[in-house]
Amino acid sequence: MAEQTTIRRAAVPAQRPDCMDILAAQLGSDLAQLFLFVDADADFDKVVAAAGARFEGVEVVACTTAGEITEDGYSEGNIVAVGFPRKHFQTSTLLVPDLKDFDATDLTDEVVRQRLALEGRARGLPNAFAFLVIDGMSLREDQLMSAISSGLAAMPVFGGSAGDGVRFEQPKVALNGVVYRNAAVITQVRTDCEVKVFSLDHFQPGDARMVVTGAEPARRIVREINGRPAAREYARILGKNPDYLSPFTFAAHPLVVRVGGQHHVRAIQRVTEDGALVFYSAIGEGIVLTLAKAENMADHLDAELDRLTAGGSLDTVLACDCVLRRIEATQHQQVGRLSQILRKHNVVGFNTYGEQVGAKHVNQTMTGVAFFHPQGSAE
Repeated sequence: MAEQTTIRRAAVPAQRPDCMDILAAQLGSDLAQLFLFVDADADFDKVVAAAGARFEGVEVVACTTAGEITEDGYSEGNIVAVGFPRKHFQTSTLLVPDLKDFDATDLTDEVVRQRLALEGRARGLPNAFAFLVIDGMSLREDQLMSAISSGLAAMPVFGGSAGDGVRFEQPKVALNGVVYRNAAVITQVRTDCEVKVFSLDHFQPGDARMVVTGAEPARRIVREINGRPAAREYARILGKNPDYLSPFTFAAHPLVVRVGGQHHVRAIQRVTEDGALVFYSAIGEGIVLTLAKAENMADHLDAELDRLTAGGSLDTVLACDCVLRRIEATQHQQVGRLSQILRKHNVVGFNTYGEQVGAKHVNQTMTGVAFFHPQGSAE
């Protein structure tokens, strides 16, 4: 690596047969935890099996992506690796193997048990956070976040929903070489690095409002808005032809909902054949949606990351960045500038089908954690 960092970070083309050998040489063997964000076109099962064998004794969490963020910015076709060395980190991982069938009370209790056990064995590591990776097609992020946030107490938590490129078919999650569908892994982390968990988006509520009058909340489908077919009413409010709604339209014109005094994005994934709208996160009848107004995404990101990292000796930012942000950046020809900003702030991570922060599942957002060099260590 070009600079000395506490966090080990590397990237390698996902199709290389020796990808794990390359990562092992770059990351070292003294890791407590390794995260792998794997391009959706890679042979994920083969990659995680190789990682499990090559990084024996290391907790390895992996997921597929909707794009990667390397040390050079936005990329595709890579495996991004982020390693936590034992000298500065202790972790505890918890697998939820079947999101269709988990007991929220039991899960909360297990999160509490692991949190207290980790505190007990990592007393010299004062700072903590939790990181979630979850199948982005499970539709269970909201329920899972409610359960685990209750058990984490004051520990900040963020996460990302695993993607499958832009196919929206089969995201995958893995723990220690075993691949799971419809699953999640929660990692609790303690460290002597200063950490700041964050969430940001570049939207403000506009003036145009609409009410969801027909929905299937369990499937995140809205069938009616303002008593009219959902896709046609959304298109009418935008002044667009409903037959030409696309991911670019949804990325450029998201909706926001007011929750707890704050506005959060409720992004649209697609239009069904019968004219309904499928959302990325929780939706229900009676919800008031507001058409959002966007700031310049690059200017906003640069200012927010400057603010986040000011006054500290920044090491690395681990980020979960919504695929819709990347689509919007492509549409507005800002990928190059955004990549420069990501490089400037040492951001690595992956593009997601949704993001988690606190007890909430959100969209078209960047969530993450900034790591600062431990006191007394050299940059």
